[in-house]
Amino acid sequence: MRIIQPVVLTSFILSLIVAVSFAVGEPSRPQSKRKLVKEDIENMMVTLSNWDRWGKDDELGTLNLITPEKRRQAAASVKDGVAVSLARDVIKSEIDGSPPFVHTMLKTGLSDDEIGSAGDEYCVRYHGFTQTHMDALCHLFYKGKMYNGFSQREVTEKGAGKLSVIQMKRGVFTRAVLMDMPRLFGVKYLKGSRAIYPEDLDAWEKQASVKVTSGDVVLINTGRWARRKAEGEWDIMQNSAGLHASCLPWLKKRDVSIVGSDLALDVLPSGVAGFELPVHWVVVVAMGMPILDNCDFEALCKEANARKRWSFLLTVSPLAVDGGTGSPVNPVAIF
Repeated sequence: MRIIQPVVLTSFILSLIVAVSFAVGEPSRPQSKRKLVKEDIENMMVTLSNWDRWGKDDELGTLNLITPEKRRQAAASVKDGVAVSLARDVIKSEIDGSPPFVHTMLKTGLSDDEIGSAGDEYCVRYHGFTQTHMDALCHLFYKGKMYNGFSQREVTEKGAGKLSVIQMKRGVFTRAVLMDMPRLFGVKYLKGSRAIYPEDLDAWEKQASVKVTSGDVVLINTGRWARRKAEGEWDIMQNSAGLHASCLPWLKKRDVSIVGSDLALDVLPSGVAGFELPVHWVVVVAMGMPILDNCDFEALCKEANARKRWSFLLTVSPLAVDGGTGSPVNPVAIF
């Protein structure tokens, strides 16, 4: 029997590969990494829409996915009873281009009254890049419409007549999945403008042995606060890690109820001309999915890593403000 020498066999295989390459062309980049344009996002506004899914008058959006059964499952997942806050301590100085939380003492203990009390006043413009908050579905408009086709003119100087944060008065009680991207990539924090793609989300699920299911909250950690500690302030809108717009079909397919991050969710710049925050707009307006912004996951990552467990019960209780476009919040994870 004739024996083919290794060098000859290797040459034969290489020649075959070259021939196939010429026949079918070079392998294309993953679909998720192709350059998206404004028309792609406009198409997603339609193809990923949840309008009328729960009826034409629905104002809850994907919070409908947090069913009584989902709540029971989330409650049953609590094993240790350890609670961790996901809120950044309120920031009383203007940073990252966002106004400060204003705390004014109205009554103090600096008196000689035998019986007294203390009182204060809070003032916060929470939309921005500092205070931990939840966006209600009336927060964003697209071509004159909000989620489920409600007119943006429902929002006036008196507040939002539809889709306001008052619809979330029952709060959030469901399972959440932490996606620790710095841990996945073996770094302390993601560098500026590092995009997270659907295959990264899949890779984290595999590494963490967890699968995102209907009604879950997905929390994206980029290491934002570790980066700020190491590098100081930066231009958020021009140099921030976050989700690439190609992750939008992934969120819709998994029926995520809420998505959150430690910054503004989107990678910035988005890479999509004409759409500064495409993930924000499609998630809120088309999908009807609330967003958690500016969370602090450092303590959460520590607890999750110690337990090798990245899913847990999450509770969030927005302020019951009739007409409000969102609310400062203190999300709490319970293992």
